Amino acid sequence: MKSPIVAYLEELHADIAQLRDGLPYPVRPRRARIDPDDFGIALATVDGYVYTVGTTAKEFALQSISKPLTYGLALSDAGTARVDAKVDLEPSGDPFNEISLDPLTGRPANAMINAGALAVVSMIKGSGGRSAIQRIDETYAAFAGRTLRRSARVLQAELRHSDRNHALAYLLSSVGIIETDPTTVLENYLRQCAVQVTCRDLAMIAATLANGGTNPVTGTEVLPLEAVERVLSVMMTSGMYDDAGDWVSNVGMPAKSGVGGGIVAVLPGQAGLAVYSPPLDPHGNSVRGVATCRRISRDMEMHFVRAARMGRSAIRARYTIDRAPSTIRRSTEAHEILVTYGHRVLVIELSGDLFFAGTESVVREVSRLSAEIQVVVLDARRVDEVSEVALRMLGALGVELTGDQRHLVLVDPDESIAEAFTDAPVPNLETRDRAVAWCENWLLAEHGFRPRPGLVPVVDSPVLDLLDESAAAALATRMQRRSYSDGEVVRRVGQRFGGIYFILSGRIVTIGTDASGHRVPVTTLTAGMVVGDLALGDQDRQTTTAKAAGPVEVMLLDAQAIDDLENSDPELAVQLWRALARHAHAQSQHYAQAAAGQREE
Repeated sequence: MKSPIVAYLEELHADIAQLRDGLPYPVRPRRARIDPDDFGIALATVDGYVYTVGTTAKEFALQSISKPLTYGLALSDAGTARVDAKVDLEPSGDPFNEISLDPLTGRPANAMINAGALAVVSMIKGSGGRSAIQRIDETYAAFAGRTLRRSARVLQAELRHSDRNHALAYLLSSVGIIETDPTTVLENYLRQCAVQVTCRDLAMIAATLANGGTNPVTGTEVLPLEAVERVLSVMMTSGMYDDAGDWVSNVGMPAKSGVGGGIVAVLPGQAGLAVYSPPLDPHGNSVRGVATCRRISRDMEMHFVRAARMGRSAIRARYTIDRAPSTIRRSTEAHEILVTYGHRVLVIELSGDLFFAGTESVVREVSRLSAEIQVVVLDARRVDEVSEVALRMLGALGVELTGDQRHLVLVDPDESIAEAFTDAPVPNLETRDRAVAWCENWLLAEHGFRPRPGLVPVVDSPVLDLLDESAAAALATRMQRRSYSDGEVVRRVGQRFGGIYFILSGRIVTIGTDASGHRVPVTTLTAGMVVGDLALGDQDRQTTTAKAAGPVEVMLLDAQAIDDLENSDPELAVQLWRALARHAHAQSQHYAQAAAGQREE
């Protein structure tokens, strides 16, 4: 089934691709051709799943997107105090290559402009037999989760057009900010800018920052959290250069652009976004990249003010109903059908907040289900806050499920997410047990099962299937007919064995006690089933309270009648005990499964 998130990104890509403004970065290798129609979007979650559309596998130069990565390495190496002594934290409001330093301290305004980036590169030292540039390369590879190569042709092109950066390097050296050879510093800076990445790589880099500095796929800690906090803070205020104020207001995600056409944006704790499109605006930012980030921030509510909480999977548990059936006790025939086909119904329990990241985990889970799953139950009883984007994503998911000939069922008594499904009728049940029962009934109908009529005589009881008709009739003559009104107790927990109650019509609910001492429904018994037989296996005591759910008619084979039967017709008594033993074993298994499900209520 197609993911609604993929569908959204494809629609967005087609729309933004119509923008024809801007020009590619003019500094490039001789005879190199830049295709202005290249355009890719990649969105990576903090658990490492990546959505891609468009040109996401083509390599291009990292350029200034390298700045926050090396800044993080310097912070990790030297600590914030030493780095702050070389580079300030203030937005400059100037173009990225402006020649300007603080008149008192000589520090560049921040690490995202070229002057600041040069100062940061000068602080990276060799270690363990690795040169400074090798350590930078290794850091970039850890961010991306793969080894990245450098383009020698891009490096040579940059070196041919580096006069302004040369001037910045020597100016920084003259005021003591760069303490090593400025030419070597410049070359290392241009080397890091020439590293080749794909749009998908950038999304993984952004997701690593969103994940607190740990690559979500490899599990490698690239930066400590303290360094990530500083990097993202500076990216938020200065990553988009002299367009930073507008960016913070209208996009609201820490971001960094590069003249190679890439942009990364980070929603801490939730996702990393990357866009690649070479045509640039006057600020040096990708035209389509900026437009894409604006739209996604608005449509997906990814502005930091709206998405302030940590993004975790909203899925608390997932299981099929053959493993957690309802508390309705089914006939042998119905039970066999549900055991065979119950794996086609999946229950997904949700919890916490449903913002972008949490909802994405649900959409992804459902979108990649096997074709065997015919019904999905979303249990939203533990959901807290729900954003508008979550409702839109879930609504799109419902449309996709319907189009894929599948069914959706809700457990949403507070209607936290029910309004998302206005385009198609979706059953909404108050409890998980009722939802599972609805699904069981659907499965039974799908596979041709027809329930027994409302009145089931004793001779037709499934419990007595092992007996022939004459033996069952002989048993019936020894029984007494009894009636119960709605809510009336048939048998109370702890009572001594009082006989076996064959239900002719109506429903009886058995009620037990969970580990916390709470009274919970254990199972529902219907016409053709029995109550009281399990007391024989527990010191002749009733194990649950049995209560009528509506009017009930039963035939009672009491304890005295059973004693008389054993004395007068031992062969029939043996047949009865064999039938009851088989039934009790099946019922005990059902109780265990149902109780496991009820613990989640």
